[in-house]
Amino acid sequence: MRVAVAQTSPGIDAEENFATIRRFTAEAAERGARLVVFPEEAMLLAEDELKPRFDEILPAVWPRFEALVAELAREHGIAVIAAGYEPNPGGRPFNTMIAVDASGAELARYHKLHTYDAFAYQESAYVTRGAELPPVIEIDGVRIGLANCYDVRFPELFRSLADRGVDVIALSAAWVSGKGKEEHWSVLTQARAIENVSWLLASATVGPDSAGLSRVIDPLGVVVAGLNAHDEGLVVAELDLERSERARAMLPALDNRRIELAYTLA
Repeated sequence: MRVAVAQTSPGIDAEENFATIRRFTAEAAERGARLVVFPEEAMLLAEDELKPRFDEILPAVWPRFEALVAELAREHGIAVIAAGYEPNPGGRPFNTMIAVDASGAELARYHKLHTYDAFAYQESAYVTRGAELPPVIEIDGVRIGLANCYDVRFPELFRSLADRGVDVIALSAAWVSGKGKEEHWSVLTQARAIENVSWLLASATVGPDSAGLSRVIDPLGVVVAGLNAHDEGLVVAELDLERSERARAMLPALDNRRIELAYTLA
């Protein structure tokens, strides 16, 4: 399966962000990808000047974002995973990943479970936490689990995806840069691939405060393709599921476990 990972620099102008999504979806399809993954905040950047106006802005922007993703999937015959801020009648919006198939039909949506409340930042001040484990979808017979940015620091979430039989994990992020943060991103993304012996597609934003470094990682933690920390771009790679089978035969860590966990949320 050929996949594409987009690295974008979203801003506060939704129209410009939509144009970027259009451009990279078309390029991914032209390069033969069956799936393209976009970063967290691909729809709209949560700048301080916008957050107080989310109640006003999002009811108009979110439906157009959903429609755009479905339209592009149908037009180019490619599955799309992308993220934005979804209005929530019960309060603060959700940070939502949506996945559509090549016909534009919605496969799943995921409300970010772990809001980024760390390093003096508080995402929960403007986002409602999700209450369900991330979904597993199927594209061309490949089982793909979804995860969003700060989730990567919680290995039990990724283990829940492995227990549900994923071949691939799609991680969308707007990873904030800072001292040691790029190293955290590199180590954590590779660790999540290695410990679950799964492919990992990490799509991240770039900009003044974002770390970039989008990458495709194989089940043994090898970065088979990646982008730098500064520039927008698109990386395309082949996911070889036979490579996954060989890796899991050589490293049967999932079968060797002696601790069983029950995944429940209060």
